[in-house]
Amino acid sequence: MIKKADPKIAELIKKEEEHHQNIINLIASENYPSQAVREILSSILVMKYSEGRPGHRYYGGMKNIDDIEELAEKRALDLFLGKNQAGPASSGVNWVVNVQPLSGSPANYAILRGLLNPGDTIMSLALAHGGHLSHGAHISLSGKDFKTVNYFLDQKSETLDYEAVESLAKKEKPKLIIAGYSAYPRKIDFKRFREIADSVQAYLLADIAHISGLIAGGVHPSPFPFADVVMTTTHKTLRGPRGAIIICKEELKDKIFPMIFPGLQGGPHNHTIAAIAVALKEASTAAFRKYSEQIVKNAQTLAEELKKNGFRLVSGGTDNHLVLVDLTSKGVGGLEAQEILEKSGIVVNKNMIPYDTRSPKDPSGIRLGTPAITTRGMKEKEMKLIAGWINEALNDPIKAETIRKNVQKLCKRFPLP
Repeated sequence: MIKKADPKIAELIKKEEEHHQNIINLIASENYPSQAVREILSSILVMKYSEGRPGHRYYGGMKNIDDIEELAEKRALDLFLGKNQAGPASSGVNWVVNVQPLSGSPANYAILRGLLNPGDTIMSLALAHGGHLSHGAHISLSGKDFKTVNYFLDQKSETLDYEAVESLAKKEKPKLIIAGYSAYPRKIDFKRFREIADSVQAYLLADIAHISGLIAGGVHPSPFPFADVVMTTTHKTLRGPRGAIIICKEELKDKIFPMIFPGLQGGPHNHTIAAIAVALKEASTAAFRKYSEQIVKNAQTLAEELKKNGFRLVSGGTDNHLVLVDLTSKGVGGLEAQEILEKSGIVVNKNMIPYDTRSPKDPSGIRLGTPAITTRGMKEKEMKLIAGWINEALNDPIKAETIRKNVQKLCKRFPLP
């Protein structure tokens, strides 16, 4: 159908499919959703306008749309706060859900604008240490509208220093503290962050965009009941479509939700919301728990093999889905490494490392992630091969074409879902 309607776009889509089939995708923020999720994204739901919340819309004809959105909300609560989650997930708190945010950055911005006044102080991990642009970086609206105070990883262990975070919080008195990151390879102690937030009467925002699938799968501690509000994207370890979810305490709903609509967005994307509902259902299965466990096993195997090949890893390894590699001892920058590996059929992203002396455009590190290749069915054996190829390519870039052929042979054994 696409080929007939628009041959050029059909050709480009086919090229992108062939590209992914023949590469090892180690982008930590990417994943391959199921066929069911992809089918829903092209369903009749794409045409319907539904400004407002379920039961309170501005247009008519909303019965099915309301049912879909309410089902997505229920599945989000069941997944993250239901009986399958260990620990006191609710602790008597009433939680509410918004599945309308189009992505993580506007979701975070809506939370900040809902809970704070412009100029208020937020506290977050520095960008070069694993934080995110939407956590108050100066080039983001979150950094332009609020005063940002950064905490940093311990220089020796390259892990979170909770005592230093607490000391900084007591000094700066932020109105909101953000816990949750885009390039931090270790587990987060959300309970400790709650104690720090309470000590200065601050809100606690848990940004679990990267680790929500691991939390759903039981391989990372949950931010519930410790956070006041939790934000996650839906397309990383959760393996859904590109979207976002906000879960907050009920008493904060009227502050935050209006910042999504009418504050930032018009009509939500109903096809995406339905696809999120399907992804949440998939994430509630025993198979997904095994998948989450394998993501971590793969990341840890990849990390250990890289160390055997002489790579220095930030924090010495990983507890989750990503590995942050310091290339300083290899005599290559992150940008050059990214380009060499792409020629070899291995796609990664250049990344700053803590206390980096290089620029963001050509930092000292690369970030590797295992969600996408785990979705394809690769396991520890394949991680050892991949680590070896990374080492070989960066040691001798002339071998890139030979490595690419080996990568393609491996990829044929693990087709895209």
